[in-house]
Amino acid sequence: MPAQTSDVPPAMQILKLAMAGWMSATVSAAADLGVADHLAAGPRSVTDLAEAVDADAPTLYRLLRACADFGLFRELDGRVFASTELGDALRSDSPNSLRNFARWVGSPADRWTWSGLADTVRTGEPAFAKVHGMEIWDHFNNNPETATVFDDAMTELSRQVIAQTLAAYDFTPFGKIVDAGGGHGTLLTEILLAAPGTRGVLFDRPEVIGGAGSVFDEAGVRDRVELESGDFFESVPDGADAYVLSNIIHDWDDAPSVRILTNCERAMASGGRVLLIEAVLPDGAEPAPDIKLMDLDMLVLSGGHQRSAAQFDALFQQAGLKLSRVVSGGLCSVVEAVRA
Repeated sequence: MPAQTSDVPPAMQILKLAMAGWMSATVSAAADLGVADHLAAGPRSVTDLAEAVDADAPTLYRLLRACADFGLFRELDGRVFASTELGDALRSDSPNSLRNFARWVGSPADRWTWSGLADTVRTGEPAFAKVHGMEIWDHFNNNPETATVFDDAMTELSRQVIAQTLAAYDFTPFGKIVDAGGGHGTLLTEILLAAPGTRGVLFDRPEVIGGAGSVFDEAGVRDRVELESGDFFESVPDGADAYVLSNIIHDWDDAPSVRILTNCERAMASGGRVLLIEAVLPDGAEPAPDIKLMDLDMLVLSGGHQRSAAQFDALFQQAGLKLSRVVSGGLCSVVEAVRA
């Protein structure tokens, strides 16, 4: 969010900034209830919507009138609501959907963790374990529904940045690509469609790989994909020309990040590349509010970081790699490394 330049008094500007969390919670509640899905066919009364989403009608009205002021829905006469182009991005079936991302940021796993930000700043320690009593990855293992929302949120976010990434970076020179921590394979599918001569390996935790594969079938690339499960802190599949890690390294502090990168360096073929798809921080004081807020989210959740190009290069050097280039692709860039 840029510095305020209006004539609004500073106290009122602070009030608006502080209330932004309420706006986020409102959007998350609408996403969790699935309101946009039930408006896909056209306007509906609050009474009908309340029955459809199993909510209290007068209370739902209070939520939806606030959402209307944000542009998510339109309020018509008689407490009838219609969707908007913006609101359609909360539909489950929209190609632009970020419904699960909105659900994730409104979940206790994320929202409650942010309540510990000040303590994290005091101590340098991520807030998640203190707030929830366990580390985030253990929490996901013990709460599979939350883990599913998170995985779906990351899939949606990945889908929205994929087109820009593929437009910016040419994957066709690589004969074999490993997508390490690749989730259900959305990114790898699009890479294989853009690079018809390339084969891929989807590598992730066993519980993730167990639910993967259908996206490859639907895209007609299943015969070019291997599914492998494992732990990238221990090893990654050998012999690939490129190792893609999309928004993986930002989850971790430097030491575990170097361990992952070292495993990629050891495994890759001669002349190989490590390709990090990450939102890259500017080196100086240039405004980048989205990336800087993402950095704070990584901080409180897992002690991770968004990094600058120079910080990525420092990680690479500890893993036997060196930064070769950064290819901008919108919100995320491709940070490319080769053997040192």
